[in-house]
Amino acid sequence: MEHTSFLAISKSAYNNNIRFIKSQIGEDVTISSVIKGNAYGHGIENIVKIAENAGIRHFSAFSTDEAIRAQNASKKNSQIMIMGMVENENLPYLIDNGISFYCFEMDRLEAAVKKAKELGKKAKIHIEVETGFHRTGFEWEEKEELLASLLENSDHIQLCGLCTHYAGAESVANYVRIQNQIKLYHKFKDWFNSKGIGFDRYHTACSAASLSYPETIMDMVRIGIAQYGFWPSQETYMFKFKQLAPNKKNPLKRLISWKSQVMSLKKIKIGDFIGYGNSYMASRDMLIAQVPVGYCHGFGRSLSNLGKVLIHGKVLSVVGNVTMNTISIDVTDLKKVNKGDEVVIIGRQKRNEITVASFGESTQQVNYELLTRLPHDIPRKIVT
Repeated sequence: MEHTSFLAISKSAYNNNIRFIKSQIGEDVTISSVIKGNAYGHGIENIVKIAENAGIRHFSAFSTDEAIRAQNASKKNSQIMIMGMVENENLPYLIDNGISFYCFEMDRLEAAVKKAKELGKKAKIHIEVETGFHRTGFEWEEKEELLASLLENSDHIQLCGLCTHYAGAESVANYVRIQNQIKLYHKFKDWFNSKGIGFDRYHTACSAASLSYPETIMDMVRIGIAQYGFWPSQETYMFKFKQLAPNKKNPLKRLISWKSQVMSLKKIKIGDFIGYGNSYMASRDMLIAQVPVGYCHGFGRSLSNLGKVLIHGKVLSVVGNVTMNTISIDVTDLKKVNKGDEVVIIGRQKRNEITVASFGESTQQVNYELLTRLPHDIPRKIVT
């Protein structure tokens, strides 16, 4: 193995997840695969390939660089949409290549119209409205100015969508806030329609909203974490639990596994300290395996003396401080262990499994953060 570890991405798990999501939203609703954050750590190029094979033809990126990667990876002429950062200097490329993008302020809308006129080609835009997330989006008080611009420049823009984003649909604590957002979105929608403005698609639902607020499912849903096999939250899973068939209580399958190998073995005497400092002292004679994964690879220092891995199907502990490039694993109780033996950092080995969520329990990080922190230079391999 040239690299110290690799990530295996399962296409069969992805296909399973898309089937489940379709069963929840309906076959006629477009799924936009959200690929921001390097496809939640899975690799944009990998996910575009797997998703297109599963029938997905729409992808949501955060920024221009992500959108270009997705477009270059696409073999099916899929639609690409940018939900966040676009420099005005990038607009000619986006317009010329048919990449759609959110407009949530007049500056971007005016710049898009200007470039579209210069190119003689319509800019594909999605109008994002502010409903209560308070991040981006046109305010209700801006609707008249926005309407005037849309009507005046109708020859230069294609209104691909009217959208918003919910502020925490994964938690019942936000229920009232979400309901207010839904009402305000429909107020925007009805107002635009009454003024003769229609949009190709209406979309507001993320993974959590699609699963917990079915009334938010319209022409398209933007599915992020769920396609990768993770519930947006434990609350979302419990909301669905009673609706699931007895033999299908775990309908989402994780795509990602993270694997390395034993780099070396060392015998340690009772009373010796392991690694930097004195955070771990051997309470007995021990056998320690070095695994070539450290905090530079995304295995955080917060997992020092807390993290777990799998070797020979056994759950084993990290001892001592996580270093930049290695972790020390207590393999004393294994009957046999050799240099080169497989080490599972995330995933299943025999009957046991180390989940991304188990890291979160140890470090107070959420699945989203842990996944997106996995470095780009760890090789990703598509497996069945």
